[in-house]
Amino acid sequence: MELSLNLTSILAFANLILSSAIVIIAFSLLVYILTHNLRSAVARSFCALIAFVTIVYVGDVALPKIETLEAAIPWLRFQWLGIAFVPAAYLHFSDSLLRTTNLTSPWRRRAVLASYLISALLFGLAISTDLLVHDGRHLPQISHLAAGPLFWVFALYFLLTVAWGARNIQRARQRCLTSTSRRRMTYLALAFAAPGLGVFPYLVAASMSPYSAPGIVLLLSLVGNVGVSLMIVVMAYSVAYFGVLTPDRVIKHSLIHYLLRGPFVATCAVIVMLTVPKVERILGLPRDTVLIFAIVGLIIVLQIFINLAKPFIDRLIYRQDREEITWIQELDKRLLTTTDLKQFMENVLTAICELLRVQRGFVAVMAGGEPRLEAFCGPLSPSHLALSAADLLALAQSPSNNGELDSGDFVVRDGYWLLPLRTEAGEATLGVLGVDARSSEPDLTEDELEVVRLLIAQAELALEDRHLQQGVFVALRQIIPQIERIQRWRGTVRYRGSPGLETIEEGPLYGPDFQQWVRDALSHYWGGPKLTRSPLLNLKVVERALEENGGNPAKALRSVLGRAIEALKPEGKRQMTTAEWILYNILELKFIQGLRVRDIAMRLAISESDLYRKQRVAIEEVAKTIADMEQGARE
Repeated sequence: MELSLNLTSILAFANLILSSAIVIIAFSLLVYILTHNLRSAVARSFCALIAFVTIVYVGDVALPKIETLEAAIPWLRFQWLGIAFVPAAYLHFSDSLLRTTNLTSPWRRRAVLASYLISALLFGLAISTDLLVHDGRHLPQISHLAAGPLFWVFALYFLLTVAWGARNIQRARQRCLTSTSRRRMTYLALAFAAPGLGVFPYLVAASMSPYSAPGIVLLLSLVGNVGVSLMIVVMAYSVAYFGVLTPDRVIKHSLIHYLLRGPFVATCAVIVMLTVPKVERILGLPRDTVLIFAIVGLIIVLQIFINLAKPFIDRLIYRQDREEITWIQELDKRLLTTTDLKQFMENVLTAICELLRVQRGFVAVMAGGEPRLEAFCGPLSPSHLALSAADLLALAQSPSNNGELDSGDFVVRDGYWLLPLRTEAGEATLGVLGVDARSSEPDLTEDELEVVRLLIAQAELALEDRHLQQGVFVALRQIIPQIERIQRWRGTVRYRGSPGLETIEEGPLYGPDFQQWVRDALSHYWGGPKLTRSPLLNLKVVERALEENGGNPAKALRSVLGRAIEALKPEGKRQMTTAEWILYNILELKFIQGLRVRDIAMRLAISESDLYRKQRVAIEEVAKTIADMEQGARE
C-alpha cells in the first residue's frame, strides 16, 4: 500500500511538472504564432486549437493546490471550456490545412461552424447542468468530474471530429507535390494527435468507477503529457512556415532560439520552484530567499549556456549553407555604419590633434555638391567650416603624391593645415582632413610624420570602405523588390491543382486587395510600415521608378502614388468646392498635407460622412490609375 501511494505521488508530481511545462510552451507558441504569422488561416486555426489546450492544462496546474471538492468543482468545469472546444478546433485546423492545398468546400466550412456551435452547447451543459458531467472526486493526486447521462454524446462527437480531422490532413498530405511540403504535412499528421492525448485522460477519468485506482489515470496522463509537450512544438514548427515569405532558415533560427530563451528557461525555473524542499529553513535561510537566489542564478546560467551553445545550434540549423551564413554574419559584424565611421574618424582626429598639440580638427567630404563635416574634434561645429565647395573641389583635384606622406603635402588655408584623403590607388579623392595650423608652414618632425602617415592611412581606408559599402547598399535597394518576388515564389507551395507561378505573379491587378494596399500605402504616405512593406513595392512601375529615386523603394512607391494622384487633377485653376476638383482635393489635403478630417470637411464645405464616401471613391480611382500604369509597364 505504501509503495502504491509513493508511486501515485511520483506520477502526480511528474504530471504537475509536465502540465506546467505544457502551459508555458503552449502559451509561448500561441504568442509567437500570433505575432509572426497571424495572416495565415492555418496559423489562426492553430492558435484556436492551442488556446483551448492551454485552458485544459491551466486547470491541471491549479487543481493540486485545491484542498476540497467544492473548491475544485469550478475549476473542473472551467476546464471543459477547453475540453468541449478541442474537437471543433481540431476540425477547423484540418480544414484550414486542406484549403491551403486549393481544395475548398462550402459544406465543410459549414461543418466547422456547426462543430463550434455543438461545442458551445456541450460547454453550456457541462457548466450549468449535470447531464454531461457531475460531481466526481477530489484526491491530492487527481481530481475529475464523473460522467453524466449524456457523456457518451460528447465521447462520440470527440471521436468523430478527430477522425474526420485526421482524414482531412491525410488528404492534404496526398495533394502535396514537393518533398518539403509533404514532409511538413507528415509532421502535422503525426503531431495531430497531441491535443487529443491531452484530453483523452479526462474521457477515461469521467467514465471510471469512483473506486478505481487513480494510478491508471495518472499514468495515462503522464504518457499523454509527454506526447503533448513534444507534439505541439512539432505542430508549431510546421505551422510557422505557412503563409510567410521569410526564408525557412530564418524561421527555424527564430523559433528555436525563441523556444530556448523563453519556454525552456521558464520551464526550468518552474521545475526549480516545485523541487526546492518545502521546509521552513534551508542552510539556515528562509526557503523564499533560497528560491529567489536559485531562480536568478538559474536564469543567468541558462542564458550563458544558450549563448555558448549558439554556434553549435546555428551549425545544426544552417548545416547546408554554413559557409554562406557564416560569411553573412561576419559581414554584419564588420559593416561600418555612419555612426561607426564618425566615431572612428573622431578617434583618428583626436590622436592627430594630440600628437601635433593643436585644439581643433575635422574631416569633410562632398555630399550633394556641398562640403559636409563627416567628423570633428575640439571647439568646432558644422557652422564653423570655413571651406567652400570650390575650396574642397580644388583640394580634391590637386595632384596626388603616390610616395610617402611629407610635410609638403599639407596645404595651409584659413588657419588650417589641410590634406586630401584619397583612395589606396590615389585615383580619387574621398575627402579632406584639416587640423589647426600651429605655424605658418607645416613643420612636422620625422617622428610625427611616421605616426600621422599611419593614422591617415587608416582614415583613408575607412572612408574608402564606407564609400564601397554605400554602393553596395544602393545596389541592394534596387534588387530588394526582385528578392521579395523570389521569396514569394519560393513560399508558394505546390499542390495538385495549383496555378503556375506566372499565374500567381501576373494575376489580375485590380481588386479589393489591391485597393486595400493602395489605401494602406496612402495612409503612410510620408513614411511607415504600410508604405515600406507594401506589396505594391513589387509592381514593375515602382521598380522603374527606383532609379530616379536613388534606389529607395519607399520613395519610388511614393512617387508612383503622387503621379496617380496628380493624374486625377483637373485642368485649370484649383477650386476647393467644385465637383470636378473634389476627389483630387480630398487626396491632396488628406494624404499629402495630412490635414484632419474635420478641417478638410470645413475647407471643402461638405459633411464628414460625405467626405468619407468621396474619399473611398478617390482611393478607388487612384488604385485604378496605378493598375493602368502597371499594365502599361508590363506591356
